[in-house]
Amino acid sequence: MSSKKAIIITGKLVQDHEFIYPYYRLQEDGYVVDIATPDGKETNGQIGAKIMPNKTTTEINITDYTILVLPGGAKCMEYLRQDKKTIEFIRDFQASGKTIASICHAAQLLISAKIVKGRKISGYYSLKDDIENAGATYIDQPVVIDENIVTTAHYKDLGIWMATALKMTKGR
Repeated sequence: MSSKKAIIITGKLVQDHEFIYPYYRLQEDGYVVDIATPDGKETNGQIGAKIMPNKTTTEINITDYTILVLPGGAKCMEYLRQDKKTIEFIRDFQASGKTIASICHAAQLLISAKIVKGRKISGYYSLKDDIENAGATYIDQPVVIDENIVTTAHYKDLGIWMATALKMTKGR
């Protein structure tokens, strides 16, 4: 069994591509992947993917993981950013210096965790004002790296985003 562990935090109405691709890409790279949701119950993505979490957000521990992946989905983020445990976990994961990979609307979770001020961040195009109002610089590039956070705006850039996140994690 691999000693490399990844955590994906998600919820109902996640953007399916942004969950499925990282889930399998992490496994392909030898990671054991845990999936956490606030309630730990099976849920569905926007276009029907079944998400089968094996953890709740209260059961996860930062020391168990080397990378945190935050898939997007506008409706998913509206629910997920209200979960205090999720936001605390993201804030503490950031403080640990480990890799955080955020895509699309998941930038809202970074904003809610108050970890974007003074950073370069990408996210879905409609979040430009939110990102800037939170004190970050919005960058519209396929992949944006700022210390331990790697972000992208859209699932069209899933490949380079995950490749970059995995490379960053190997270097930590």
